[in-house]
Amino acid sequence: MEIQLRDQLGNRHSFPQSPKRIVSLVPSQTELLYDLGLEEKIVGITKFCVHPLHFKATKKIVGGTKKVNVDKIAELKPDIIIANKEENTQEIVESLWEIAAVWVTDIVTIDDNLKMIQDFGHLFNCRTEAQKWIDKTNFGLYDFKAFMKDRPSFRVAYFIWKNPHMVAGGGTFINEMLQLNNFVNIYAERERYPEIIIQKMRIQGDPEIVLLSSEPYPFKDEDAFELGRFTHHAKTIFVDGEMFSWYGSRLVKAFAYFKQLQERL
Repeated sequence: MEIQLRDQLGNRHSFPQSPKRIVSLVPSQTELLYDLGLEEKIVGITKFCVHPLHFKATKKIVGGTKKVNVDKIAELKPDIIIANKEENTQEIVESLWEIAAVWVTDIVTIDDNLKMIQDFGHLFNCRTEAQKWIDKTNFGLYDFKAFMKDRPSFRVAYFIWKNPHMVAGGGTFINEMLQLNNFVNIYAERERYPEIIIQKMRIQGDPEIVLLSSEPYPFKDEDAFELGRFTHHAKTIFVDGEMFSWYGSRLVKAFAYFKQLQERL
């Protein structure tokens, strides 16, 4: 039975049947596809697709998220290639259309995330599993919002990179997760991932908490010390970047992680 759907960029896709050979160029979406029971259909992943761990040994690595090996992907004869507007470049997406249909997701909000899971359920004929993950996400969200009720808010800066220093701005999934935690992102009015001058942090919003992510840049104790020279009273906390930036099924685990984080504040 023919499947007709639009991806999250509005591109219309038509498949004569449910795609059986998948190449995933997005780590969090690889994890979601696995959790939807699609392990056998996944033929190619990136070197950053670290969950589940055994995929490194059982699936073909086709490059990174910003640089892929087109020939390796072509050899896999995929029916569909799963990409993401933020993770992958427009040039990559355009070059891969010659091989197979490229399904592009665009995730900024939790609703976007739920739509992606629903779409995958239709695309890969796993609607029941998809609905389970939608239900788990909605339950976790409801529970966490109840947990957060009456908790204080804090001004924060969420660092993702060093040399140059970069933070998460507005219009990002990270910012959505910060808001969920009653964190007021002092850079929410800036572009998605602005470069900042750490010496100016106090006049740019004076954060009460500085969050140092474990990815894409693995911040260390010396980085916290350096930032502390310019934030003075701010509390510096190392956080699991996957919990703040990975969408898909990872979000269900993130709610429990966020509770633990809140207890530390």
